Amino acid sequence: MYWLLDTLLRRVVETGRLDVVDADGRRHAYGTGRASPVVMRLHDHATETRLGLDPEMALGESYMSGALTVEGGDIYDLLALLQRNVGCDVVPGWAGLLQRVRLALRTTLARNTPRRSRTNVEHHYDIDDRIYALFLDGARQYSCGYFPRPGMDLEAAQIAKMDHIAAKLALAPGRRVLDIGSGWGGLACHLAETHEASVTGITLSPSQLDRARARAAGKGLAGKVSFALEDYRQTQGPYERIVSVGMLEHVGAKALGAYFRQIARLLTQDGIALVHTIVRSDGPGITNPFVARYIFPGGYSPALSELMPAIERAGLMVSDIEILRLHYAETLRHWRARFTARREEAVRLKGEPFCRMWEFYLAGAEAGFRHQGLVVAQIQLTRSIDALPIVRDYMVDGERALAARRWRAAEDGRRWPLAGE
Repeated sequence: MYWLLDTLLRRVVETGRLDVVDADGRRHAYGTGRASPVVMRLHDHATETRLGLDPEMALGESYMSGALTVEGGDIYDLLALLQRNVGCDVVPGWAGLLQRVRLALRTTLARNTPRRSRTNVEHHYDIDDRIYALFLDGARQYSCGYFPRPGMDLEAAQIAKMDHIAAKLALAPGRRVLDIGSGWGGLACHLAETHEASVTGITLSPSQLDRARARAAGKGLAGKVSFALEDYRQTQGPYERIVSVGMLEHVGAKALGAYFRQIARLLTQDGIALVHTIVRSDGPGITNPFVARYIFPGGYSPALSELMPAIERAGLMVSDIEILRLHYAETLRHWRARFTARREEAVRLKGEPFCRMWEFYLAGAEAGFRHQGLVVAQIQLTRSIDALPIVRDYMVDGERALAARRWRAAEDGRRWPLAGE
């Protein structure tokens, strides 16, 4: 039934050039590009049928199993070509119907109860800590870096991201900070080191919790930073500052209201919150089904149009929004290159199918941020209209002050702050 896939690709692929070698060895060309084509080889007829019926799920599964291989270019080239073209024409009726069914079932299937939330987080973050060490920076920042200058490496971009967040929080020594979804503890330790804040981090991953506690102890921050295995819905306040980086994507569309109401309850009247999250620039949608099954079960990246009503109903004020457009694409490019460079180690740890799954995930995410309207938003929230200065200069001043302190430390031969280990 190759005709199903043929019909789909002829409608979708307009720019660039894709060649498909089917299970019988026949070559089919799609698109108008004259450059070297991306070549996708299919190794059995069942894969042809599955790709034609349900391309969003079957593409990742077929690459993961080896039933689909890429011979001209790599998996990123294939996914970037397809994502550049999606939307060029109307997809066939059967594919559009499947998308509409998944959209209709979105809120029903994404009920992230506390128990399910913990299971979902463990599915992704507790796979094997050594996998993340292969491609993340030393501070284990598993979220979008910040690239204010060309040519920055991943380590510098992640330090810049943490400095950027700290400046928006308008921190001062002794401030009580809650880090919702604190990961491996890198941001919490950074805020304590650079601003002498008192930080509490919460996570649902036992593996991350152990690593975060060890990081804080190793830095001598045990009295300033603490971590707990805790759902944000059970957290007690108040806190003068709240930061949440890359965690809102795990909340789910149905729980957005509860998430922002909890931030409002936990935040002091003059407090400041900063939510750093992936958002859709083209309106509400659905999580890619392959990503939802294999990578981030229960995950959903909302549109700003979904976030604003939830924020307003919670009684919070949006005091600043910044859209980081291509910063995550650059972060993912670094992660993908690092993972590829150490792929043999990953195979020894988790096996070939896992590595192909992870390659597909990283490549698809990067292509999504370059071609599918995914961006990162940093949303600053307050309860009081006068909680912050009335001009944004304090953000720039804060980052410059940190940069100056770091420069002076380097000149003196001191390592400040200890952003890595």
